[in-house]
Amino acid sequence: MTAERTHASTLTTCRACKAPSPYLFLPLGDHAPGQMLIRPEDLDREQPSFPLNTQVCLECGLVEIADQIPADFFRHYLYVPSGAARMHSHFSDFARVLSDKARGGLIVDIGSNDGLLLAGCNLLGCTTLGFDPAENIAAMAAERGVETHIDYFYPASAELVRGQRGEAKVIVTTNTFNHIGDLHTFMEAICILLSPDGTFVIEVPRAKEYIDHTEFDNIYHEHVSEFSLLSIAKLAAFFDLEVTDALSLPDIHGGSMRVFLNRKAAGIAPSPAVAEMLEDELSGGMLEQATYDRLALDVAAMGVDIRTMLDEMKAQGLKIAGYGASARGNTLITHFGIDGRYLDFLVDRNTLKHGLYSPNTRIPIRPVQAIEEEQPDVLFVLAWNFFDEIFEQQAAFRARGGKFLVPLPIPRIVC
Repeated sequence: MTAERTHASTLTTCRACKAPSPYLFLPLGDHAPGQMLIRPEDLDREQPSFPLNTQVCLECGLVEIADQIPADFFRHYLYVPSGAARMHSHFSDFARVLSDKARGGLIVDIGSNDGLLLAGCNLLGCTTLGFDPAENIAAMAAERGVETHIDYFYPASAELVRGQRGEAKVIVTTNTFNHIGDLHTFMEAICILLSPDGTFVIEVPRAKEYIDHTEFDNIYHEHVSEFSLLSIAKLAAFFDLEVTDALSLPDIHGGSMRVFLNRKAAGIAPSPAVAEMLEDELSGGMLEQATYDRLALDVAAMGVDIRTMLDEMKAQGLKIAGYGASARGNTLITHFGIDGRYLDFLVDRNTLKHGLYSPNTRIPIRPVQAIEEEQPDVLFVLAWNFFDEIFEQQAAFRARGGKFLVPLPIPRIVC
């Protein structure tokens, strides 16, 4: 991840393809960064906040916001993938794909977090190195036996690692590419570290899913981009790289894609899946302004529906808690004005968040066990992308008549 930051609240050029004047279609108001949870002693202090203005490049389909959060924000981080059971099996399967690509060469994971993916690679006998600026998370990775180079990923740090460890046969980044404000500097670093016959693999939420399922909450100050495959292809072309394969991952982070890039000089012909996914994006209106105008109207209607449902529940005297103190959940409740008047508390499986408060709305965050202790009538599922898993986990809540309010893709009650 790069440390460079801009401060304007809107972009004047696309961060991927450099086309001018991305279209502003969804101004979401001022938000504190979604992962900037509040300590109890800071509850009375004002949080820094920044406009969350969602734009789209109509030349490549990149949904994007300006990168405004403070430099070095990711030196201490609170999200870990290991909190979700689904991610364990997903990364175990993904590790086998990377092992086959590496064929004994070095695998480098940019934004390696708590080491869940590389631990799977290590079990297969791979040579690995994580790259992450968050010291607290790197310590968790070390407990899994994963080595982490603690720094942002940029040309100088890539040169340093190449000198120490040699070129990487595989560079991978999962749910991190969307954090990068300066994509071109990041790609320069990729080209420094990647071997001539190496593969760069990006796993990232996909903008087509963002549009199709009204996933406006997946844009926040730490997630500055929602990628189309076309935007990645146009970005790669600046660096003599090309997309050689692509895979849709509909069950990961609300709908993601896995994209494989190689140097053009390697002469690898793109798989048929690449053309199919690009056609899917074009036929879905991803380069048409009207698509995003409709999306903005859908978001507004969603907010009205959710608040109406919550108001009716409160009028009935029902107790409501939120499940998931995620950054995407904070985007949703901040934009829709859902605060402590509606939600008594939030729960999350991530122990790093317990005892803290949500940004903007200042709702207390507790362990999942608080559901049994406080016995709310309704769980408002902010981590809706893991709803199937949450539903299965909450058998006791369901047995006593508890209901779930699931906000996306369409607000609904599930019993």
